[in-house]
Amino acid sequence: MQYGICNLGIVPIRFEPSDTSEMVTQALYGDYFKVLEQRKKWSRIRFAYDKYEGWIDNKQYLEIEESNYIDLSKSEMNLSKDLIEFVSDDADNLYPIPAGSNLNGLSLLNHHFDGIASTSKRAKDNIIKSSFLYLNAPYLWGGKTPFGIDCSGFTQMVYKLNGYKILRDASQQAKQGEALSFIEESEPGDLAFFDNAEGIITHVGIIMEDNYIIHAHGKVRIDRLDHSGIYNIEKNIHTHKLRVIKKII
Repeated sequence: MQYGICNLGIVPIRFEPSDTSEMVTQALYGDYFKVLEQRKKWSRIRFAYDKYEGWIDNKQYLEIEESNYIDLSKSEMNLSKDLIEFVSDDADNLYPIPAGSNLNGLSLLNHHFDGIASTSKRAKDNIIKSSFLYLNAPYLWGGKTPFGIDCSGFTQMVYKLNGYKILRDASQQAKQGEALSFIEESEPGDLAFFDNAEGIITHVGIIMEDNYIIHAHGKVRIDRLDHSGIYNIEKNIHTHKLRVIKKII
């Protein structure tokens, strides 16, 4: 078994080993993983954080030892918290990194960091505050950063910044936590899930106070939430049909 760590700010993870294949998620700086299969130009990986799998360009990660992988897995994560920060190498070259980057691998990568960082202590009360970091970020399938993010990437990253680990896709997240019977039982920070005409969970958002929800749809935006689903005031229509509300934490 081989192991690796992402040594760049944002790296696309593909469905197939090709630059033209769809991006299914992103590796952020410091994300580490197992290498399940290695080819000449591509490697299929499984992230340590959420067990998600995909293909990464071999030029965009650094191989590490199994002992490094184990040490990283045992360490409490130190995360960058600002919208954008920088790490530098010994030649003072700067590498931009987005919010939620894992700084535990700095010594392995011979990088230095002087920005704002904190341990991933659990803080449910800060979830809504953290969600505003991504407000108006454009929707991007597979994205996980304020410069492009999808609905489940948004919820995963906001939870990650506050010390809670949830899975990558909305359909996976919907299997976690405790289901609530009514919107009135929910609290700010709980998750609402929405399905399509076939009953498949395709969307997720974070519940706010007073029946509002923040979610990624075109961009990260705030809309009304009622028993039918998400109501877009600008268009005067329901855009998503409510399936279930979950208390994950």
